Amino acid sequence: MEYFDVVDKNGQPTGKMVSRDEAHQKGLPHRTSHVWIVRSSEHGYEILLQKRSEEKDSFPGLYDTSSAGHIPAGDEPLPSALRELREELGIEAAPGQLHFIGTFRIQYERAFHGRLFRDNEFANVYLYDGPIGEMKLQKSEVSEVRWFDLEAVWNEIQNSRERFCVPKPGLAVLRDYLKEKNLHPGRD
Repeated sequence: MEYFDVVDKNGQPTGKMVSRDEAHQKGLPHRTSHVWIVRSSEHGYEILLQKRSEEKDSFPGLYDTSSAGHIPAGDEPLPSALRELREELGIEAAPGQLHFIGTFRIQYERAFHGRLFRDNEFANVYLYDGPIGEMKLQKSEVSEVRWFDLEAVWNEIQNSRERFCVPKPGLAVLRDYLKEKNLHPGRD
């Protein structure tokens, strides 16, 4: 069973731990790590999105952030982000290949699989800067990965959530960072 640290209004652990089920049944605040994989394109940037497995407890079958996951109790954001990349996509990243680019909040209540799911996350966002190579997907989490034009995804999620469950604030953190730094990630 997974356990999470309950966090305060600033996203800092309070010393209390709860199970994953309890966190999502009660909407208790906890932490996650999100990793974006980006490459330059002739029109700007492309982002690698993972299609969530149909068995996921939230947003099954929709495209989401490159890699993301809950931070287990007692763990920190960076090691958690590295672990999620390795487990979900098979990417063995070094700590120096993940660049912290910001945080955002996720809060919602929605039914999935006939059950109410309450999410209340403090998300830590990283940009991956390293080789991708051949990915090995964790089938229980990810059914496929695909490159999408960043601005096309941004425009679509303003009006429709039929294909994407990418959190708007999370994609905004990435867009703002790329614009501010005027980055041009290399092609795979």
